Amino acid sequence: MKLTIPSGPFEAYLFDLDGTIANSLPLHFKAWNEALAPHGTAMPEDLFFAWGGIPVPKTVEMLNDHFQIKLPIDVVSRAREQAYLEMINEVKAHEAVETIIRANYQRIPMAVVSGSARSSIVKTLTRLNLSEFFTALLGAEDYSKGKPDPEPFLQGARVLGVDPKKCLAFEDAEPGIQSALAAGMQVVRIPQRF
Repeated sequence: MKLTIPSGPFEAYLFDLDGTIANSLPLHFKAWNEALAPHGTAMPEDLFFAWGGIPVPKTVEMLNDHFQIKLPIDVVSRAREQAYLEMINEVKAHEAVETIIRANYQRIPMAVVSGSARSSIVKTLTRLNLSEFFTALLGAEDYSKGKPDPEPFLQGARVLGVDPKKCLAFEDAEPGIQSALAAGMQVVRIPQRF
């Protein structure tokens, strides 16, 4: 995969984690279905991709609305996270994204802006040996409105002290792309399908 970086200049790079830095979507898809199986339902692949980047509890709410069911939000959220963490040793980085991160380390401030919990972000980055490259890590607990709202990327720019219009976002999922664009950022789209 070759990524094209738009002409800048940019003063900060903000990266989504799952599907962007980490080639973890197959693991997350499997984790969703393991968490949902005891409740007699499954995550359809089209919804999995359409809802990428949305925090897990909100995704469970959306599944309840979509299927008119009553999944226990906390129980399913914890089970999905646990299922992913049990597979974390299988996660690999997207090579093209990792190359950009390593090439820009200490040249430009970088942050992770993810719909995952910060604890999951730390574990994934540690597994990929990429923890040290980021000035800030923002997870689902760091903002009140998740992607596609602009708040996550605006918060990332604020933490880095950079005007959002001078930030470049790296994203794979449509909600995240909408979030970054609504924040006034240019976006590098990472191919999503596995």
